[in-house]
Amino acid sequence: MENNSASFHFNLTMFVNIGHYRYLAFVFCLLLYSFMISANFVIILVVSRERTLHEPMYIFIALLSVNSLYGSTGFFPRFLMDLLLDTHFMSRSACFTQIYIFYTYISFEMTILGIIAYDRHVAICNPLHYHRKMTHKTVVLLASSACLIPVFTMAVGLYLSVRLPLCGNEIKRVFCGNWNVVKLSCVSTIVNNIYGMFVTILTIIFPLLYVLYTYIQIVATCWKSPAGFNRRVFQTCVPHIISFVINSLTVVCDVALSRINIEEINPFLAVIFSLEFVVIPPVLNPLVYGLKLEQIRREILRLFTRHNIII
Repeated sequence: MENNSASFHFNLTMFVNIGHYRYLAFVFCLLLYSFMISANFVIILVVSRERTLHEPMYIFIALLSVNSLYGSTGFFPRFLMDLLLDTHFMSRSACFTQIYIFYTYISFEMTILGIIAYDRHVAICNPLHYHRKMTHKTVVLLASSACLIPVFTMAVGLYLSVRLPLCGNEIKRVFCGNWNVVKLSCVSTIVNNIYGMFVTILTIIFPLLYVLYTYIQIVATCWKSPAGFNRRVFQTCVPHIISFVINSLTVVCDVALSRINIEEINPFLAVIFSLEFVVIPPVLNPLVYGLKLEQIRREILRLFTRHNIII
């Protein structure tokens, strides 16, 4: 098959024929997507409107919600359409666009969680210097770095994949994955593998190790502090820990699924594991931060109370 042909399409082969249940699956996924959009939009709205939440931690949480909207919108509209179709072909340009959205989404998530860990580390371990270190300029710099680094690193990775001549078009996923496309290459992919390892270390492994380091420091500080201080600290840290663990597990599952023989797994389980990283974080992040952080929870309740009064 010609790699540069305008008619080239990838065939997504992991869609399971579920007959008329496809309509039930469509409705469920549409409701799930609607919840993601609504819940994350509420977090963004509350943080942007309430001046008391114009602090670094809440700004970074709002960035997580923006990223959830970005990632879920890059997946669900196409996935919902595929649920109703009998064939699942995706054009070359659409496939590589989806790859770029997915991998920047994952990288944004991990780097933003990394800067939240830095914010909590400074607030807890160096509280007297917090406002000196976490200035408006610093917040903008951290947020920009968390976004720009994945944008450029993933653009280079995408270029390395786009240039490969392909000897097949079957992708054993319900969406386009970079490694699944690279495996179709007719030539050596050693450059892609080396660069992929570099990007993984930079955007996933490094944030993971940094978060572990910061929380070791935080636990050491809390161990020496009064019980009241510990309660306030864990109230703000537990949501971040939960969010980071969930995101790390979903990324690990996605990487593992890309590397193993997908045909050896039950097809329904394979589909579920494939959807984890585009479903679980966008659903759980607003729930975790909205329910566990008192300030955000209070402002959300106040927002809906005002809305009910107006009605």
